[in-house]
Amino acid sequence: MVSLIFSNHGEFFISREYTHLLSPVSLHGFSAVCHLVFFLVLFITWSIKRCDVQSPEVGKRKGKFFHYRLTLLTSLFLALFQFLLCLFNYYSYVHDGWLDYMLATQLDLVFRTIFLISIPAYLHFVFSRSTETKFPLFLQIWWCLYLFISCCFLVVDLVYYRKHGFLQTHLLVLDIVSVLVGLILCYAGLFGKRSEEDKREALLQEPLLNTDGSYNKRGSDSVTPYATANPFSILTFFWMNSLLSLGHKKTLDIQDIPQLVNEDSVFGVFPVFQTKLDSCSSGGEIGTLELVKALVLTTWKNILLTGLFVLINTTSTYVGPYLIGEFVQYLIDRDKYPNRGYVLVSAFVVAKILECLSQRHWFFRLQQVNIRVRAVLVTMIYKKGLKLSSQSRQGRTSGEIINIMSVDADRIGLFSWYMHDLWMIPIQVILALLILYKNLGLASLATLAATILIMLVNFPLGKMQQKYEEKLMESKDVRMKATSEILRNMRILKLQGWEMKFLSKIVELRKNETNWLKKLVYTEAMTTFVLWGSPTFVSVVTFGACMLMGIPLDSGKVLSALATFGVLQEPIYSLPDTIQMVIQTRVSLDRISSFLRLEDLQHDFIEKPPKGSTDVAVEISDGNFSWDPSSLNPTLKDLNVQVLHGMRVAVCGTVGSGKSSLLSCILGEIPKTSGTVKLCGTTAYVAQTPWIQSGKIEDNVLFGEEMERERYERVLEACSLKKDLEILPFGDQTIIGERGINLSGGQKQRIQIARALYHGADIYLFDDPFSAVDAHTGSHLFKECLLGLLTSKTVIYVTHQMEFLTSADLILVTNTTFFF
Repeated sequence: MVSLIFSNHGEFFISREYTHLLSPVSLHGFSAVCHLVFFLVLFITWSIKRCDVQSPEVGKRKGKFFHYRLTLLTSLFLALFQFLLCLFNYYSYVHDGWLDYMLATQLDLVFRTIFLISIPAYLHFVFSRSTETKFPLFLQIWWCLYLFISCCFLVVDLVYYRKHGFLQTHLLVLDIVSVLVGLILCYAGLFGKRSEEDKREALLQEPLLNTDGSYNKRGSDSVTPYATANPFSILTFFWMNSLLSLGHKKTLDIQDIPQLVNEDSVFGVFPVFQTKLDSCSSGGEIGTLELVKALVLTTWKNILLTGLFVLINTTSTYVGPYLIGEFVQYLIDRDKYPNRGYVLVSAFVVAKILECLSQRHWFFRLQQVNIRVRAVLVTMIYKKGLKLSSQSRQGRTSGEIINIMSVDADRIGLFSWYMHDLWMIPIQVILALLILYKNLGLASLATLAATILIMLVNFPLGKMQQKYEEKLMESKDVRMKATSEILRNMRILKLQGWEMKFLSKIVELRKNETNWLKKLVYTEAMTTFVLWGSPTFVSVVTFGACMLMGIPLDSGKVLSALATFGVLQEPIYSLPDTIQMVIQTRVSLDRISSFLRLEDLQHDFIEKPPKGSTDVAVEISDGNFSWDPSSLNPTLKDLNVQVLHGMRVAVCGTVGSGKSSLLSCILGEIPKTSGTVKLCGTTAYVAQTPWIQSGKIEDNVLFGEEMERERYERVLEACSLKKDLEILPFGDQTIIGERGINLSGGQKQRIQIARALYHGADIYLFDDPFSAVDAHTGSHLFKECLLGLLTSKTVIYVTHQMEFLTSADLILVTNTTFFF
């Protein structure tokens, strides 16, 4: 960096080609940039190692060796000295006026002071609490570089003093002090290290357990640091460092991921959404407009905040195209505006920082909106599916409901990424036209005409997309319905040899869906082709209009216009995706709202008196029930049944005589046309077809209840599952496949019975559960379960075996329409 040339008389001078490099402005500018770069490196290192430090009590006893104290005191002394000198220069330059070298000197002193204050803080809070033997490598490099820069400053001071005969005293003192301090720091940094005694003491003081309060509780016991983060941490996403540091050390487990705050979890968001939806619908039917209002009112704070970020991001994006012409003029005539370059560069840097920060927070908040919207929609659809009446359920298969939850709810959540485009695109176009009008004058009207022409082309394409999207979703529902029915009855299809026949049906449905998908993709390709070619089309139209109008085009105007066209490409590119997303979201909202308008089960269908208030457990008086309320012939009529607590009631009859329908009436699944149904106590229902979830056998039995080993073992013994668990490779920890594929029909039925027994209800409804087991096992289940564990319970069971009728307190014989 320094080039010294000696003359014949022993005098030295600076070579002319390096004079501009060794000027005070250049040296101070270089020093300021170096301090800023190393401060950023120090900040990043501090952020990474922040989670590795240990408790303060341990840290205070670890790192206080001689070279550590020497480095700490020297840095603090030099920081204080430079801070006082910075104040002195400020008051001096305010009265005398600011010149280029004064501004560079002041910035250099400010960055030096900030960095020298951060070094002792880093040594105290990070290095002293670590087990590193030597100082960090980047600090050693910096101290050597600092000594080199200080020596350069001192040499330049001597040369300027010899050449001009004067030199400011405080600057000479600063350079001499900097050289001395640089020597001390280099000595301490290069040769200083912890002794073996210090290392042994550090190892003895290491805690045996991790007592760091930040992550000593994980998984369900910890809450995300975002909940307690300060504004600076939120602005810089500093609160994520602890998790990122842990993920750098090892693969993250589910226990390492902290829990969401209540505002971001479904437990906190869904009650708010349900309240807003009830107020918007006013107890009536839920339409698309009411659903949209409820979603907006639930997330309105994040929507407004992201709107502010979008506005800041859009404004910052157009700062470059707006000022690039001014920057070109400054480069052409620097002498006319000597300090204008600093202002323009500062404006570019600040605009870029604002653009990056606003964009990151914009995306982060939109992701929050996406998660909240999708969570409340999936929860609402799931709850609605549990409450559907039998008639509504006949028109909606499980495949359609799954399609609504997985596709439509997710699509509405993803719309949050596009919702601000509806107003942001016009603002971006207006800003671009204003910049073009400033530079090109009336030629910007040609840009406006070309932009409007391109956007008008989207209307017929958008209508075609909406039509094809609706047809595609309808064909997808039909295919999902047929596929789920075929998979559910695959055993029957294989026994009858109907695989190819039904495969051809699926292929035909798939061809129909592919046909609509092909039309939709072709339409999207046309839209994308038109709009991706639009920036070039707008540029040609604009510059062609300038040539026809005789508007002069200099380098500044052309560069500004090209930069504006480059920024204008973003709204034009995003317009087809926005149109497509609006169409898809509208279709999904209509589908969800139509699903929510389906008829629910009657809320007042069953009267539930308080437990212990009556001796009657189940009572049906003058009951008439029908699967189809509009039918004149009810499924069950003139029903009068009274079952006391502790009674065992057997229901028998021919096939199709209404045995299972009686249990459905008690459960409230068949619509009631007249009469009353009373149910006193909790109910457990064992269906004729067993329902098994994928997972361990133990989880299927417990089904969310706490483990009580004694009761659990008693239930397994009563259901004759002990021998089966001995055969299985992992006992009750054996994983059950989809739909219980690795279990026999009898095993699945007995697991279902064990689940009902373990939950300890007051009333048990058995729909012929012993038909899937052999006679010996059925007798064991009857004696141990119905006559054993359920002696004091109310039991209603459907059966066709005579041995089970002999122990019943009441026998109900059914025919196809009524009971005797």
